[in-house]
Amino acid sequence: MRYVRLLAAAAALLVPLLIAGCSLLPTTRRLPIPKAPVITQYATSDELVARLNERWKAINSLTAKVEFRASKVKNSEGVATDYPAVEGHIIMRKPGDLRVLGQWIGVKAFDMASRGDCYTLEIPHDDKVIKGCGPAKNPSKNAFENLRPGFFFDAMLVQGLAPDDHYQTTSDSETVEDAARKHLFTVPEYILSISREKPGTQQMIPLRVVTFHRDNLLPSKQDLYDSEGKLETEVVYANYQNFDGKPYPSTVTIKRPQEGVQIVLAVEDVKENPTLTDDQFVVNYPKDYKVVNPD
Repeated sequence: MRYVRLLAAAAALLVPLLIAGCSLLPTTRRLPIPKAPVITQYATSDELVARLNERWKAINSLTAKVEFRASKVKNSEGVATDYPAVEGHIIMRKPGDLRVLGQWIGVKAFDMASRGDCYTLEIPHDDKVIKGCGPAKNPSKNAFENLRPGFFFDAMLVQGLAPDDHYQTTSDSETVEDAARKHLFTVPEYILSISREKPGTQQMIPLRVVTFHRDNLLPSKQDLYDSEGKLETEVVYANYQNFDGKPYPSTVTIKRPQEGVQIVLAVEDVKENPTLTDDQFVVNYPKDYKVVNPD
């Protein structure tokens, strides 16, 4: 009788589950299988560093024709403000000279130049010029006015390593979706972490993290950190093309999480090692413009 009562109780519990469509047995589902890359290359940490150093050493100057697409992002509010695309040019020369010029329908939108840490930013729309050296001590309400030339310089080229830099490599993989073909792809990666010892301590301060896709061993992403070890700039390099006979990403996405700024560069042309003169890194602005020094 006891056995019968237990069986009846089990049936009483089982019937509602069956009616509700629940199963007490394991079921098998089919999941999409990511496709592996046709080519997967291998490299040691030293070989990856050697590639960066060789590439960085080979470039003394660079010019690029680009389209700027800027956005102001407020993640906490789930809002992004996109600004009209601007045609522009970027010229660079080691060790730290930079000129970034943007035009909208043939009219100058901004003009920024620097020689090392000191910079000049012309904003014709406001009849204003911002001049200074180093980070802003009195930040503007306009986040774009607080950006300094250094982040452009660091983002456009993945620099080599200094002699006192420490590094290590880990392997990982990323699954990406090809929406047009409705396929998943597995992308094997190498992640090169670069750090430097804090003076007087054994603490390692992160400097950069460079990610390489292993189909071509070219940088696909770079994270740059400030002196306090906080993430300062995220750069994504995509769709490499041959410019001037060398591979260069045709899309460079620069994110500045602390300012909530994103700039996408659609690269149209790149030339390496052109001859550049000092006057190309000077902003000539009208004398009646208001000059502001936020530093």
